[in-house]
Amino acid sequence: MLIAAGCSSDSGSDSGGSDSAKGADSAASTSPSESAAPTVQAAAYKSLPESCEVLSSKTLKSLVPEASRAGKKGTSEAGTRGSCSWSSLDNNGVKGSQFRWLNVSLLRFESDTSRGTGEAQAQKYYEQQIQDAQSVAGAKNAKSQPVSGTGDAATLVRYDLKKKEGAFKQQTVVTRVENVVVTVDYNGAGLAGDKAPSADTLGKLAEKAAKEAVAAVSAANGEGAANPAPSDAPSGSKAPSKSASPSPSASKSASKSASPSKSAAKSG
Repeated sequence: MLIAAGCSSDSGSDSGGSDSAKGADSAASTSPSESAAPTVQAAAYKSLPESCEVLSSKTLKSLVPEASRAGKKGTSEAGTRGSCSWSSLDNNGVKGSQFRWLNVSLLRFESDTSRGTGEAQAQKYYEQQIQDAQSVAGAKNAKSQPVSGTGDAATLVRYDLKKKEGAFKQQTVVTRVENVVVTVDYNGAGLAGDKAPSADTLGKLAEKAAKEAVAAVSAANGEGAANPAPSDAPSGSKAPSKSASPSPSASKSASKSASPSKSAAKSG
């Protein structure tokens, strides 16, 4: 009888220990594992300046001497996109006229866990803007060259475009600074028999405008904006695939929106 009781007692003890271990294993296998929430580096720049105020009166006077300082504000979205254009026609009667058209567009990209950092999105858009400027139908003598001292990356695309009003010299400067892309479209023409402007002169003026616009973007975001802290909050804003600049010719990019023909017609 003592032997039987001993065996029975040992069996119960082993069974209890085994059940306890199984319970622990089961709990461990069913408890959800902790996973880190996806994060993405926050965009450096959080705001944009007013598009019609990025250029000084002195700069505007040199690029579009007969234009109103106020400019014509295009489609805008506070802190995300903005554009402004100016038209200038210096009419000298029978001696001909000098026409100039300027457009500055600003586009800011916000970091997002699904689309990536604002800087990466801006770089992709920057490259697309350059390609669009290089593929304008009817463009002649097209050239592209890097622009130094302007943002993180900048390129000047220039070409000649023959229209019924005259021969237009187009200059497009595309610049990326952090997560913002600045596009400056500038063109000029001698109308009614007047001499065509120098492409080199127009190009230098367009570069000057781009540098000033980039400086305005940096100033609008204050000091230390280039060193943001990581953020795991996805943005609610959506990166547009088209240019923020007004499009007189309703074309697909800011570089194509500078339609010399329609701009001249409006100014005339």
